Amino acid sequence: MSSYKNSEPRPAIMQGSPPALIPPRIDWDRPPWNRWAFQHIREILPTAEVWRGRGASRMFERRERDLDGLAVTGVGGETTTLATLLDDTYTDGFLVLKDGAIVHERYFNGMDERTLHLSQSVAKSFTGAIAGILVGKGLLDVEAPVTHYIPELAATAWKGATLQQVLDMTTGVRFSEDYTDPYSEIGWVDVASGWKPPPPGTDPGYNWPSHVFDVILRLKETERPHGTRFVYRSIETDLLAFCMERVTGKRLPQIFSDELWQKMGAEENAAFTVDPAGYALADGGLNASLRDYGRFGQLLLEDGGGIIPAAWVDATRNGNHAIFGAPYSETLPGGAYHNMCWIEDSRARNLMARGVFGQWIYVNYDHAMVVVKLSSWPDFLSPAFSIATHKAALTIAEHLKRN
Repeated sequence: MSSYKNSEPRPAIMQGSPPALIPPRIDWDRPPWNRWAFQHIREILPTAEVWRGRGASRMFERRERDLDGLAVTGVGGETTTLATLLDDTYTDGFLVLKDGAIVHERYFNGMDERTLHLSQSVAKSFTGAIAGILVGKGLLDVEAPVTHYIPELAATAWKGATLQQVLDMTTGVRFSEDYTDPYSEIGWVDVASGWKPPPPGTDPGYNWPSHVFDVILRLKETERPHGTRFVYRSIETDLLAFCMERVTGKRLPQIFSDELWQKMGAEENAAFTVDPAGYALADGGLNASLRDYGRFGQLLLEDGGGIIPAAWVDATRNGNHAIFGAPYSETLPGGAYHNMCWIEDSRARNLMARGVFGQWIYVNYDHAMVVVKLSSWPDFLSPAFSIATHKAALTIAEHLKRN
């Protein structure tokens, strides 16, 4: 069954009692099932809560502008409207903050202001920022070898790597991020995290890892010297999270709650998917509301807002483009990656958090603007969707500047 746009009829996924259309356990994140599943993770996977605390939420002033008809460049290069582009790119939620106020907020596909939506790899940038908080407290040292925090890594390919190299994904550890290969290392993570069962038809005698830390300990080979090249590998974020857990003595959802969620004035509790050992998946298991993703982006725009150290945010905006190449340069030709964040280019130093299937937070410092887009694309990656969304954000920024 193919996916559907918001403007098209919705199949009755998980409707009725009992429902007739139930997402297959092996394909819940694939089309069309992901259009439902990304907003209902707690109904299909075990999760742990990230408590928002008892304090007041940070409420945004509303200065709403109708941007639906704004002319933007479409997926195929044609001129279209923002509303049509959001439909064409399978959008679930879209938020624009300008000068700390909401100027445009839209929900689609059954999502509303309280819905928790899967972040995918947007979670990496949250984890990196909270690591920065722990660095500011003296609990982590980016120049320390990761074996200082996790001695067991001496028997793995991370031996000799520093925490900063993990934060920048520049270690030389061999890890395949091939989402379509069930036997790739990211395929291991799918099974170890509890997201997926072993794929049908795979070798019944195959020794699948039992939890995420088991994956980390199995990685014994390097492809290049540490620190020489950026290669995107989700497992680096999980390794960072285990370092964070070791130095705090807390599990990741508690660290998130104590260090960020309560302090930033989150509107809703968040949730992490957890593996069989209770580990919250730092590389992509965070679920939160649209506005709470926006609150995090606003913190980055405000140089940390007194929560994330300003020096950490400033450092995060400076990446090494010289070690950033294909395929990442297809969508960010002047880009870089640092402290678990994507950098737009070396001039503007704008930050992005990005996740597969179209999750995106964009922080534009020149225009004091934050854009959040939550989606359920039919494909893991779509350069055309990414480029069109980025261009639309720049068009919105210029429009708000002139008007």
